[in-house]
Amino acid sequence: MKARFLIPLGIFLVLALLLGIGLTLNPRDVPSVLINERAPTFNLPDLFDPEKTVSSDALKGKVWLLNVWGTWCPECWREHEFLNRLAKTEGVTIIGIDWRDDRAEAQAFLAKKGNPFAAVGFDPESEAIMDWGVYGAPETFVIDKQGMIRKKHTGPLYQQVWEDEFKPLLQQLEGES
Repeated sequence: MKARFLIPLGIFLVLALLLGIGLTLNPRDVPSVLINERAPTFNLPDLFDPEKTVSSDALKGKVWLLNVWGTWCPECWREHEFLNRLAKTEGVTIIGIDWRDDRAEAQAFLAKKGNPFAAVGFDPESEAIMDWGVYGAPETFVIDKQGMIRKKHTGPLYQQVWEDEFKPLLQQLEGES
């Protein structure tokens, strides 16, 4: 009779353990198959001057960040002040891709909130970001001097992530020949 109650109890405990493990995982840390692969190239119209292009080829030989954002994205708004600070205090080259956005709204946003980007490509139709495996915004990538993706972060970049993950990696990559 007691064994009859032990089986459901055992099943319940196993399911509770699996649920507990699942809840400790960070849902934003979605692994990317592109890590340590050549970064997809892009040539997008410049957000501020559609006659010019923003191209990943222009960054060869440099360590840089690619930040995918949009004015429709509340997390991008939260991240923006930190990106401004990074560009000013850390000397990081950040290239932006303004994704699925209205050009005038994006221009007004950067005029009002500051522009941390060395250049901003305009991608309203998702022409470039699909090759990068982007499924939401913001997403930030680290690209090394050889044009390889070394890190992807989904969600807003903030101080702790910068200090713990990005800054040491960028320092290492800058030191490589």
